[in-house]
Amino acid sequence: MKDHIVVLSGAGVSAESGLSTFRDSGGLWENYSVFDVATPEAFRRDPALVLRFYNDRRCQLAEVEPNAAHRALAELEKDFRVTIVTQNVDDLHERAGSSKVVHLHGELTQARSSRLDDLIYPIGYKPIELGDTCELGSQLRPHVVWFGEQVPMLEAAAGVVASADHLLVVGTSLQVYPAAGLVDFADPDVPITVIDPGEPARVNRATVIRKKASEGVSEWVARLRGQGR
Repeated sequence: MKDHIVVLSGAGVSAESGLSTFRDSGGLWENYSVFDVATPEAFRRDPALVLRFYNDRRCQLAEVEPNAAHRALAELEKDFRVTIVTQNVDDLHERAGSSKVVHLHGELTQARSSRLDDLIYPIGYKPIELGDTCELGSQLRPHVVWFGEQVPMLEAAAGVVASADHLLVVGTSLQVYPAAGLVDFADPDVPITVIDPGEPARVNRATVIRKKASEGVSEWVARLRGQGR
């Protein structure tokens, strides 16, 4: 059986495609505080503002393309089993061709009921407006995990990491929990590589490549595919 490559990806991967990130903009997304647009309380207080914010994110997503890092990870499937566990809510991994993607924080191209979390609808890049409701009559909301909410895919992601033969961490500082704790589920003998141009949190036994995602991932994937032949 082919080795299982597990990738933990974060905002740094999507940033190179032109998507704005929260942490790289002074704690703001497009001049909005996280407390105004990314909490359940914000949605109850001003749903129109929250919907408009995510509608803008969805519009922006429709205009950008996967970058070299996304494409290299998709190419890796030619030689290995690959599962991507991403903190990103965009669909750039899928658009690049990756077939197994676990979204920890939900998906921007989906909407869900504000009453029942399991009622999820594909919407692509269309806006969600006030008055758009689920089949139960409740207002639709973005299918994203807001600050203060549970991360429903965390257990599944931990199981994926536990099955890894190689673990690649890219585009994430490994400083935001609970997602940062996923590396602890890797088997002690599994090699870990961290690709980040900054100062990621220290990970025991990890090899750190201080490059941007597009450059570092492309090089790492080429080397790994060469070894796998």
